Amino acid sequence: MEFIFLEFGQLVMGAGLMILTIAISAWHRLGLEYQLALATGRASLQLLLMAYGLAIVFSFQSPWLIVGTLSLMVTVAAITAKNRVGKNIPQMLPLMGIGIGFSTVLTLCYVAWLVVQPQPWYSPRYLVPLAGIVIGNSMNAGAIAGERLATTIGQHHLEIETHLSLGATPQQAIANYRKQAIKTGLMPMINSMMVVGLVTLPGIMSGQMLGGIDPLQASAYQILIMFMLTFADMVTVVLVTWGLGEQFFNAAYQLKLIKHS
Repeated sequence: MEFIFLEFGQLVMGAGLMILTIAISAWHRLGLEYQLALATGRASLQLLLMAYGLAIVFSFQSPWLIVGTLSLMVTVAAITAKNRVGKNIPQMLPLMGIGIGFSTVLTLCYVAWLVVQPQPWYSPRYLVPLAGIVIGNSMNAGAIAGERLATTIGQHHLEIETHLSLGATPQQAIANYRKQAIKTGLMPMINSMMVVGLVTLPGIMSGQMLGGIDPLQASAYQILIMFMLTFADMVTVVLVTWGLGEQFFNAAYQLKLIKHS
């Protein structure tokens, strides 16, 4: 199947869609023109720089270069998620880094060694794209669950203090709020799985088909990716909510109210 390469001129023509989007914003006086223009420029520049960087990683096939690339991606994701949850919560950055990083490593090890089994196992052709999908999804799930838990603790501090006064441990006192935060963090992924293939056609599957991959193989990889994302999201939100809950209590099991926003 012939692959259609996009040249620079075709990308410029594609950017016409963003120009039309900015024009519609101006027409309706939405005030989004600057943000849309900035987002267009940043997205284009970031993706082009990433493409050149990945070309180097793919050419060298070095496991250490792959580890460095993935570490950078996890760090940026952790900083982004931390800022979305709250800048004033102590230890939020390492919590997000551990949650996202551990879930990504665990998921990739399982898939690389037991499912896909690339040769060599650290082949960047497989690890880097799969890791990028997992990291991005785990970042969103962790941020949603973390923000929900932090907000809920602030809103229900009297109930939590009552549980503590009756002898409950900090994790027992926030157990129900933590469960709700975990469910909230997982809900976008669950909802996506419910309608995938019927209402939406995922970008990864679409990209593979545009690249000439057989639709059945593209759907098989998409099924695997959905399983990966759900597992990684679960591990991330469990770790993040557990660690975040600990930050709201001192050594004497007393609740500390933190302004997270």
